[in-house]
Amino acid sequence: MERLGVEHIAAYSPQARGRSERVFHTLQDRLVKELALKEIDAVEAANLFLRDVYIPEHNARFAVAAAQEGTAFVAIPGVDLAEILCVQEERQVGNDNCVSFNRLKLQIPESPLRAHFVKTRVKVRQYPDGTHAIFYGPRCLGRYDKKGVLNEERKAA
Repeated sequence: MERLGVEHIAAYSPQARGRSERVFHTLQDRLVKELALKEIDAVEAANLFLRDVYIPEHNARFAVAAAQEGTAFVAIPGVDLAEILCVQEERQVGNDNCVSFNRLKLQIPESPLRAHFVKTRVKVRQYPDGTHAIFYGPRCLGRYDKKGVLNEERKAA
């Protein structure tokens, strides 16, 4: 949120959390009864019921049209959301100039920044498609496929 410039405003009172609390109560109370009435006891059947029956009926009954047309979302020029909306974890580079991450050994390629990165703290990013990247500060040291193989064409950004 910080990297996107979004300020988190926590809701500490029941009044501030009212809508979400009411929805959670409805789902925890009414939805369980609806599933029992329909004799649904399998996850796949429950998911179909939710998608095809319950949610459309719930929205038809409770949804309120927006006061204004359009979207409240504002584009952020020059920001690559894929680089922000990913798993990011700090790691220390080993003596072999590799980083261990989720059972993978990611070898850091040669870099004009330093002779090696042994004992350096770096950030490993894992993207939703399963690929990885290693960053030293704002600099990308390497990009890797799902198996941890270095992508030469996307090595450094």
